[in-house]
Amino acid sequence: MTPDKRVMAFPFSPSLVIFDCDGVLVDSEPVANRLLVRVLAEDGFNVSYEECRRLFVGKTMDAVQAHVEAAIGRPLGSHWPAYIRDETLKAFAVGIEAVPGVEVVLHTLKAHNTPFCVASSGKFEKMRFTLGSSGLLPLVENVLFSAEEVAHGKPAPDLFFHAAGKMGHAPETCVVVEDSVPGVQAAVAAGMPVLGYAGDPHTDAAALKSEGAHVFYDMSALMGLLGF
Repeated sequence: MTPDKRVMAFPFSPSLVIFDCDGVLVDSEPVANRLLVRVLAEDGFNVSYEECRRLFVGKTMDAVQAHVEAAIGRPLGSHWPAYIRDETLKAFAVGIEAVPGVEVVLHTLKAHNTPFCVASSGKFEKMRFTLGSSGLLPLVENVLFSAEEVAHGKPAPDLFFHAAGKMGHAPETCVVVEDSVPGVQAAVAAGMPVLGYAGDPHTDAAALKSEGAHVFYDMSALMGLLGF
């Protein structure tokens, strides 16, 4: 059955919009997950592209490593997360596109003097690389926050609390834009309303909704949802 993609108005105007990076600002998930599937198979963990996304999107590479090691019953080595990150950056070198419509969103928020920032499970190096490749970095380079700054990554709320605090906003006045279940769970745990972006056909919109997200499918609709 085709999902109902009608979107009801979102009843909240935020003081701060917190964006996830991969899959929300930059269209990096297909490249990153296809590479991860290949490397995991080499390590003895066979998983489809769809299952890889379901299991790991929104999680830190350390969390991915822990999951895989538990499944295969042996360590991958302390070098493994860094190896995956290096290989991913090589794959990104061909170029990463911005999510359609998101550049207009950022410019519109700026024109309306509505603060925004980025809070990602990815490390700063990866964010700067993909955002730079997509052309978005000049818009967000001074408001980047990474899970490497906090004790616990998504689905824990630590990163969103950290970003809101650094930006000077109370959690309950922020809105999070996410595309992953761990990201939605983190926002809900932080007491922040969350918009679940499901523009990618591989995104599980039902799962985002079940975790508490207000789901939307077209980034150009975001400004209307936020009351602009």
